[in-house]
Amino acid sequence: MEKLSKTKYFIVTFFLVAFSFIFGIYIGNHNRPEIDKVMGISGKETAVTTTADFSPFWKVWNTMNEKYPVANKISDQERVYGAISGLVDSFNDPYSVFFTPEETKYFEEEIAGNFDGIGMEVGIKNKILTVIAPLKDTPAYRADIKSGDKVLKIDKTITAGLSIEEAVKLIRGPKGTAVTLTISREGTEQSKEISIVRDTIDIPTLDTETRKDGIFVIRLYSFSANSANLFRNAIKQFVESGSDKLLLDLRGNPGGYLDAAVDMSSWFLKGGKIIATEDYGNNKTPEIFRSKGYDIFNDKLKFVILIDGGSASASEILAGAMQDTKQAKLIGTQSFGKGSVQEVVDITSDTILKITVAKWLTPNGTSISEKGLTPDYPIEITQKDLDAKKDPQMDKAIELLLK
Repeated sequence: MEKLSKTKYFIVTFFLVAFSFIFGIYIGNHNRPEIDKVMGISGKETAVTTTADFSPFWKVWNTMNEKYPVANKISDQERVYGAISGLVDSFNDPYSVFFTPEETKYFEEEIAGNFDGIGMEVGIKNKILTVIAPLKDTPAYRADIKSGDKVLKIDKTITAGLSIEEAVKLIRGPKGTAVTLTISREGTEQSKEISIVRDTIDIPTLDTETRKDGIFVIRLYSFSANSANLFRNAIKQFVESGSDKLLLDLRGNPGGYLDAAVDMSSWFLKGGKIIATEDYGNNKTPEIFRSKGYDIFNDKLKFVILIDGGSASASEILAGAMQDTKQAKLIGTQSFGKGSVQEVVDITSDTILKITVAKWLTPNGTSISEKGLTPDYPIEITQKDLDAKKDPQMDKAIELLLK
C-alpha cells in the first residue's frame, strides 16, 4: 500500500491526470454510424488532440454487438470500463489501474484497514504475481505463505497476464469461504497448492518489546493512517525505558502512507534533512520530502533495522533514509523494490484511476525501483533455520546492538 488519499498513495501508497476514454469517443464520433442506435453518450470531456484512428474501435464495438452470442448481457457501461482498463494496460505498468465501481469499493475497504480476505500483499515482480508479505496473524500468515512466493494459480485461474487488482478480486471473498493458491517457492522444485479459509482482516500496525538485555524492539507491520501516532507512542516508551539500543523490524511490511514514513524518519534526523525524493523524470521538478526535525536522539543511539523481500514502498523509504544518513544499519535480505509513486484520481463518483507518476529516490539519489535496498549485513534465513526456529537476522541485530 502506498501514499494515499486525494494526496498520494504508494502496494502497498498507495495519490494527477484524470483521463477518460470518453475523450476518444468525441474524436471517433464521425466513425460510429451505428453506435447512436445502441447508446447515448453523455458526460463528454473536452476533446484531446490525437492522430489516432478510432474507426477500428467502433467497428469492433458494432461487430461484437452483431455477432457475439450473448452481447446483450454486457452493458454499454461495462464495455466502456473494459476499454478504459485496456487503455491503462497499454502503458505496461502493473501499478497503474482503473477501478470499476466494485473494485473501487474493495480498494476503499482495504485502505480503511478492514476487509474479508486472506491477508497478504501482492505485487508484480518480473511479470509474475508475487507475495510481497503476508500480514501478521491472518489466514495467509497462518497458512505459511512467505514473502517472495510466486502465485501461479488462484483456484483454477492461471495468474499469468492478470493485473494485481484482478488477482486481488479473485483472492478476496466472503468470510468462511476458501481459496486455493498454487505457490512456487524459491528453493523448492515443485509447486504446491495451499487452501486458505478467508476471514475478516484487520491490518495490524505495530508491537513493542523491551528485552532482558535492554534492547527495545519495535515490530512495524504497516504504515497505516494511525501508524505515525502509534510509532510516536513506541518512541516514548523507548525513551522511558532508558535504553540506547533500538531495533526496528520492518520484515514483511508492505508499506502504506508516505506521510507516516516521513514522520517516523523525522525522529532520527535534523530538520530539513532529505528523507526521499519523488523523481518525475522530465515531467516536472522533483518533489523533496524533508525531516520535520523531531531529532530527539544523540550520536549514542544504537539503531538497527531488519528488512527482507517483504519490506516494500514506505518501508523502503524509512529504511533507505536511515541507511543513507548513517542513522541505522540494515540487516537481512534485499527489499522488494516497490519504488513507484501512485496518485489516486476520481474519474466518476464511483470509479477511480490509480496512476504511476514518479519514482522514489533515497537521500543519496538511489532508485528504490531498480532493485530495492541492499542491507549492510546480508543474511538469509534458510529452511533449516525455520525448522529449528532460528532467526539469524535477529541474532545479528542483537550482536551489533550489544557490542
